[in-house]
Amino acid sequence: MPSALPDGEPVPADGALPASALAGAATRPLGFYLHVPYCATRCGYCDFNTYTATELRGTGGVLASRDNYADTLIDEIRLARKVLGDDPRQVRTVFVGGGTPTLLAAGDLVRMLGAIRDEFGLAADAEVTTEANPESVDPGYLAALRAGGFNRISFGMQSARQHVLKVLDRTHTPGRPEACVAEARAAGFEHVNLDLIYGTPGESDDDWRASLEAAIGAGPDHVSAYALIVEEGTQLARRIRRGEIPMTDDDVHADRYLIAEDVLSGAGFDWYEVSNWATAADARCLHNELYWRGADWWGAGPGAHSHVGGVRWWNVKHPGAYAAALAAGRSPGAGREVLSEEDRRVERILLELRLRDGAPLELLKPAGLTASRRALADGLLRQDPYEQGRAVLTLRGRLLADAVVRDLVD
Repeated sequence: MPSALPDGEPVPADGALPASALAGAATRPLGFYLHVPYCATRCGYCDFNTYTATELRGTGGVLASRDNYADTLIDEIRLARKVLGDDPRQVRTVFVGGGTPTLLAAGDLVRMLGAIRDEFGLAADAEVTTEANPESVDPGYLAALRAGGFNRISFGMQSARQHVLKVLDRTHTPGRPEACVAEARAAGFEHVNLDLIYGTPGESDDDWRASLEAAIGAGPDHVSAYALIVEEGTQLARRIRRGEIPMTDDDVHADRYLIAEDVLSGAGFDWYEVSNWATAADARCLHNELYWRGADWWGAGPGAHSHVGGVRWWNVKHPGAYAAALAAGRSPGAGREVLSEEDRRVERILLELRLRDGAPLELLKPAGLTASRRALADGLLRQDPYEQGRAVLTLRGRLLADAVVRDLVD
């Protein structure tokens, strides 16, 4: 089941932000994340805030229905307009995630995007992405999305091997994600991503290479590759605990990452974030770059997180509770925190160090600078950027990114 929300101070009923959050807003990019919390089935590794029809039955009534979900989410977009007041910014990126957004009718996703356009306006070069499960779209659906203003799509491929997909409880068949890329291209999508997962119990190096090669052969311009994380409370965690399948160790994850870098770079993909590769700068996911660079985004939907000007807040998790709050004219926010300058410094290091151009050394305190010199000597940071005032990870440093960050934030 979905993980728990963090603690925080109450969100005002009208969702109002402190004046400090809006100061200087015009100088920062603004994005929207739209969360669709529905899935046909629950994958064994997933602890995202998603719900199947069975999980929702009797827990929210009509308010939790996906049939009227677009209207509910549009209510939050309108709330965002009220909260942000006369903020002049047009929206630079929109990302519809889940769950499985494409369980909604294509017209619903287009209407949600239309509400953002009506309330805020979209930048002329706005990036508009939706996630999609391969089995939930067809050429007509993709054409409707493209005609409605979507220009980027991300398909969950995970693996090209049936036995790996089975362990992950994925329902699509091998080959279907690759076919989706072709269908998306035919529909006019400029940018297409495939998501892969490595380190699944029972996956071999050859399985992983085959998945990478199948993904590349499909012709996307972006590939995301994530190490499998076994989250407590998931079906996968229970199966591992019962000894039904083995746990994958960190050394295997490291080996798979090196294979990914070798295969993807050999095919013309360059890394720009630890888990993300693109064929060109304009193929990068601009929405995720907003997160990594600490820009502003409004997360609409159950359990969605937002950040504006150093204030972070998160919505109630259950679709029924979310819809009930908006129907009553209240913010669906469950809690928030106002980040201190120290919080923001630490977050910048945590996030920017994962990027290709790294983090400025001026963010580091004396202990962090000392640690950075050790990391440089150990081959975890690159020499040339360091001499120019930036901490940039080497390939070995990317393998140990979490440990490097822990040292540098001191």
